[in-house]
Amino acid sequence: MPLVRIDIKQNPDTSYAKRLGKVVYESMKAAINVPDKDNFQVLTEHDDDHIVYDPTYLGIKRTDGVVFIQITLNEGRTTEQKKLLYKTIAENLNREVGVRLEDVFISLVEVKKENWSFGNGIAQYAS
Repeated sequence: MPLVRIDIKQNPDTSYAKRLGKVVYESMKAAINVPDKDNFQVLTEHDDDHIVYDPTYLGIKRTDGVVFIQITLNEGRTTEQKKLLYKTIAENLNREVGVRLEDVFISLVEVKKENWSFGNGIAQYAS
């Protein structure tokens, strides 16, 4: 059960954030086998004063089109699976939405399965 947070600068296209979310979800399904309907996202747009990034950190030239993606998911995926996920998300966002590869910033947060409650105050994945 991934929980995806996508943060971007405000965009005049009111469908832009939702399109980003769709691409990220489809990329997770393809790269790390996230199941159908397991789609939970928080999409947030910020004004210029509330999103900060270094435009050249690690020699990567970022623009105001930077897309921050934080994915909280169960631990256990291999480094190879994570690399495939990063590549799949970046390439799909580039191809389908026009996001520059350099502007795709991804952070994974891995948690134990018992750290989720999907509702009703129950830890559905706890053994």
